[in-house]
Amino acid sequence: MDVSLSAFWEGMLSNPALLVTVLLTMGVIFVNGWTDAPNAIATCITTRCMSVRSAIIMSAVFNFLGVLIMTKINSSVASTISNIVDFGSDTHSAMVALCAALFSIVVYSVGASYFGIPTSESHSLIAGITGAAMAIQNGLGGINGAEWVKVLYGLAASVILGFGSGWIICKLITILFYQLDRRMANRFFKGAQIFGAAAMSFMHGAQDGQKFIGVLFLGIAFSNGQSNVQGAVIPVWLMLLCSIVMALGTSVGGEKIIKSVGMDMVKLEKYQGFSADLAAAFGLLMSSLFGIPVSTTHMKTTAIMGVGAVRRLSAINFGVVKDMVLTWIFTFPGCGLISFVMAKLFIAIF
Repeated sequence: MDVSLSAFWEGMLSNPALLVTVLLTMGVIFVNGWTDAPNAIATCITTRCMSVRSAIIMSAVFNFLGVLIMTKINSSVASTISNIVDFGSDTHSAMVALCAALFSIVVYSVGASYFGIPTSESHSLIAGITGAAMAIQNGLGGINGAEWVKVLYGLAASVILGFGSGWIICKLITILFYQLDRRMANRFFKGAQIFGAAAMSFMHGAQDGQKFIGVLFLGIAFSNGQSNVQGAVIPVWLMLLCSIVMALGTSVGGEKIIKSVGMDMVKLEKYQGFSADLAAAFGLLMSSLFGIPVSTTHMKTTAIMGVGAVRRLSAINFGVVKDMVLTWIFTFPGCGLISFVMAKLFIAIF
């Protein structure tokens, strides 16, 4: 399979389906950087360790580095996404179905936003390509169970790793720094939290960037007449393209999301913000190394809840927990069904 940049450009010019796939994927990556990346810096801003502008610039840079470096070192998440479904041997229909899957993500996200249903781009992506694969294969034969089960592991990991790590790290810090002067502690954790936000931004890029690289790489394979990406190596130019687009999306900001995550859920002090960032980054790192796709938003959310639980459970806004559960309940069947119908429609038309 030719994965050179020149072949990619030629493929987009000669294959409208590949062009649409690329444009839709870039759009979803941009929105992901816009809406999800602010979660990485929310606690850092709301504890007044950094200004909004400085934090957004820092996050954009580390999102870029996360996509680029982690994909080069360990691209197991991208491989999981690429291999989670089987679109069959008809690569033309497969490309059309992939376009339908990406289009369904946009449709579902807009509809969910209108009706106030919380969404996750990561889960929408997985549901979308799963629904399209089921449509083209006329059943569950389009699902690779050995890979798809990692999605279920991811749901558990975002709760167990996020909440557990948040609680343990915050508890250890309260014990170790118990006798430290408060002003000195605030100065130390101000710098520590900036480091934590940078680590969280890096791991957001590493985890979410790889998901979309996996989908785009699958589209390139289809345009080359191959039904899968086994044995192919992700090119550096593709990593750069996805990381730049995500960084641009991050640079747009998302102050409303920052307020919701960093202020509305749990009122945090600097050491708690650092604990949450470190716990979420650790959870994302472990998930990425084992090729488990997780929602970065949910990992950060549960880490904050774990930190809040160190003080008392009543410090947590459980309305956020309800939103997270609703995301799981609605996104997989909702986006998957829309993708299934869209794929059937697109294949019939094109």
